[in-house]
Amino acid sequence: MDETPFGDPDDDTLHEECGVFGIFNRSDAAPFVTLGLHALQHRGQEAAGIVSFDGTQFHVERHSGLIGDTFTKQSVLERLPGASAIGHTRYSTTGGGGLRNVQPFFAELAVGGFAVAHNGNITNAMTVQRELQRRGSIFSSTSDTETILHLVATSAARLFTDKLIDALSRLEGAFSLVGLSPKKMVGVRDALGIRPLVLGDLEGSPILASETCALDIIGATFVRDIAPGEMVVITESGIESIFPFQSRRSRFCIFEYVYFARPDSNIEGRNVYEIRKRIGAELARESHEPADIVVPVPDSGVPAAIGYAQEAGLPFELGIIRNHYVGRTFIQPTDAIRHMGVKLKHNANRAILEGRRVVLVDDSIVRGTTSQKIVQMVRDAGASEVHMRIASPPTRASCFYGVDTPEKAKLLASRMSIEEMADYIKVDSLAFLTIDGLYRAVDEPSRNAHAPQFCDACFTGDYPTALTDHDGTDNVRQLSLLGGNG
Repeated sequence: MDETPFGDPDDDTLHEECGVFGIFNRSDAAPFVTLGLHALQHRGQEAAGIVSFDGTQFHVERHSGLIGDTFTKQSVLERLPGASAIGHTRYSTTGGGGLRNVQPFFAELAVGGFAVAHNGNITNAMTVQRELQRRGSIFSSTSDTETILHLVATSAARLFTDKLIDALSRLEGAFSLVGLSPKKMVGVRDALGIRPLVLGDLEGSPILASETCALDIIGATFVRDIAPGEMVVITESGIESIFPFQSRRSRFCIFEYVYFARPDSNIEGRNVYEIRKRIGAELARESHEPADIVVPVPDSGVPAAIGYAQEAGLPFELGIIRNHYVGRTFIQPTDAIRHMGVKLKHNANRAILEGRRVVLVDDSIVRGTTSQKIVQMVRDAGASEVHMRIASPPTRASCFYGVDTPEKAKLLASRMSIEEMADYIKVDSLAFLTIDGLYRAVDEPSRNAHAPQFCDACFTGDYPTALTDHDGTDNVRQLSLLGGNG
């Protein structure tokens, strides 16, 4: 999938959420956070921020763009002294851009300074915000994350940790967050554990991160996943683990395994790359078509295509080459250039495709426009047949938990049968992985319809939490007039 914002009429992706990273009690903390965020860049390319604490005061830096273009500058890092820091890399889900929405958010509260960075989406943020505004709170952003700061500030609890628990207990939806106060770093996952959060260690300095790949880049050791509903409170005295929320059955986002997480990460005890290969193998067992080669739609289709090829006993070939140097800010001065679209990012390898029956493997189909162009590109390169296989079930519903999706009506699978979709993208055949096949790939015999083991709402429409701000219309952006921050 590409990384084009939904404001682009040619956009055809589900967008990454966001990534969080924090390190406690480590000299020159900010450079480590910068490296951690760099490893989490796939979770958000719009903007990033870091807040550090030097023992006396907090320092805040927020910038638009990629980590490597902003926070690697020495002048920026020199403005972030201190032995503790947290950071966030952002793709806005339901809200607008702009520096006022870039995390971490920071405020001076009665109990001292507090910074927070959050991955997920709070599904009752607008309702809570309106209540807070009636009581006199003034919001400076359109982010749901700012709601957390106001709830902490207005809590009647006496101690900081109790204030945070009180604040989070009023929220619905998905949140994996890191927070920083003068004496503590805190990590929390919502009771369903929808978004990932891990605990690591670098020579005695505790680390919180969205994925294990962020630990690897700085040579840190993976300790464990933060459990659903768990709060870890990190101080110079050590790490305290508490479970302040009502116990609920985990509903981790299964699409993390399909696309969002980096392939080299381990999440919930599973290696993402291996899971994606198993997804491809399941896909081959379920829907293999006689063919000559298996070709991934790069880059996200590669592991599944490897698994498919191995299971089907077919050659895996790079029949499509991706240009990694075309980003979302590529200048498109004319309609003629803009409509080249896919060719700016992908090019068919004619020597591999010509005269071959091709199985194309991709992770998902959203609107279908990119798939349509990819298929035509492969046909133009001389493929005799094109069979598309999708390494997930049809995406039929919008996500309200930190993933930017189009309105439901614009999801191709929500308004077409698989046969109609095949005709639309002009393939000889089209098949998706079944929901039970996806569950088998993650070590579950099948989906328990009465008690699903994961959040799979984008495929099934079975949402695991209340959607208080949802007005019932066919529109993902109504969930809050606030901006979900991934």
